[in-house]
Amino acid sequence: MNKKNASTMHGCVPDSSPVALLLIDVINDMEFPGGDKLLRHALPAAQKILKLKEQARKHGIPSIYVNDNFGRWRSDFHQQVDRCLGEDLRGSEIARMLVPREEDYFVLKPKHSAFHYTTLDVLFKHVGATTLIITGFA
Repeated sequence: MNKKNASTMHGCVPDSSPVALLLIDVINDMEFPGGDKLLRHALPAAQKILKLKEQARKHGIPSIYVNDNFGRWRSDFHQQVDRCLGEDLRGSEIARMLVPREEDYFVLKPKHSAFHYTTLDVLFKHVGATTLIITGFA
């Protein structure tokens, strides 16, 4: 293992920014009662969120995806993204539009709140974020 890998493999966050962009529940299959109604509003919002994310990246603001674990305690964020990219799901178009980039962060939330019982506070401290731009669905 080289020194670079050793220095970054123990939670070292490469970004340093007083601002962070939170994308809450944007990777979602929308396969729930009322998901079709939410989708009508979420699709135009996703287009604006994509522009916001691109602007944030240009200004060095890190993006942090915060998503449900969908009750799957052995879940993995990348598996959730892959599942939501499925063409036969309501939310697949939005997932393709807002698919996380390699440099993006993600946090799985065990409950409905992005802030309670998650690791966001620790991540904010590592990044140095004291200002949040919050966007997402529902």
